[in-house]
Amino acid sequence: MKKLINDAADVVAESLLGIEAAHSDRVRVDHENKIIYRKDSPVSGKVGLISGGGSGHEPMHGGFVGMGMLDAACCGEVFTSPVPDQMMAATVAVDGGAGVLHIVKNYTGDVMNFEMAAEMAAADSGVRVESVVTDDDVAVQDSLWTAGRRGVGVTVLLEKLVGAAAEEGRDLDAIVDLAKKINGQGRSMGMALTSCTVPAAGKPTFDIGDLEMEVGVGIHGEPGRHRLPIAPAKDIAAMLVEPILADLDYSGAPVIAFMNGLGGTPLIELYLMYNEVAKLLGKAGIPIARNLVGNYITSLDMAGCSVTLLKADDDLLKLWDAPVNTPGLRWGC
Repeated sequence: MKKLINDAADVVAESLLGIEAAHSDRVRVDHENKIIYRKDSPVSGKVGLISGGGSGHEPMHGGFVGMGMLDAACCGEVFTSPVPDQMMAATVAVDGGAGVLHIVKNYTGDVMNFEMAAEMAAADSGVRVESVVTDDDVAVQDSLWTAGRRGVGVTVLLEKLVGAAAEEGRDLDAIVDLAKKINGQGRSMGMALTSCTVPAAGKPTFDIGDLEMEVGVGIHGEPGRHRLPIAPAKDIAAMLVEPILADLDYSGAPVIAFMNGLGGTPLIELYLMYNEVAKLLGKAGIPIARNLVGNYITSLDMAGCSVTLLKADDDLLKLWDAPVNTPGLRWGC
């Protein structure tokens, strides 16, 4: 294993020191609780937005803290859920009087710990907390880490869109409805060319041959639908897009198309893959209204990609175009 680290036990803590050093104009870090906060939180009268999960998926979630997205992100150890005490501390800290929304990816530990934190915050501090669970992965119905579908790429889009709505001053009920709408209108599918290597483990999470790929892989290296021989990019694009279109009717609606890298895939390949996806959507009569290409929800150093398609309307496009200023996503400001 070759990693740019000092000690495997200190990777998350030292990474948070780096985030603070690089982005102190936008965020502040509670190092004891491993929470990244928007620098000016709590914002009075604005719904607070919290997400979090195991580290190793950067820039998700800590890179999406700032104006126009999250108010806080709770950082677990690599691929390990944060604990309820972290989430409760973040919930109370970002409450500006309008309530707090927890954005939770559908992984068993995340769901359970966020539920406990919401109950604790409501009981101890009287904060109104609502939760929305993302479950957009069409690859498998249940996995090693979940009951039901996994939460993946839609989470990034949801955090941007809901963040813009909170910035506008929409109330908690409206934001919960919006978040549920976004989750219901988006689907994702991913694939991997290689495994990832967790620093504490020191070896790849799973074995895969030099001429093989895993289709439908999860963001922790969970197995997917098929282990297949490596194929040309145009064929891989079809393996990702076709299950998405089969799962949700996209006819007649523009989409936000998200081509995501899993951490070890260069942009030259992601743009090549985006072009193949765009051609497939064109043939299907599905217009792309907006797009996002890059490494935004990763799996450490895994080579691979995922496709997310979100049905969009005028309101969602307006929210997408709204200013955002975070370490991982920035435009219009």
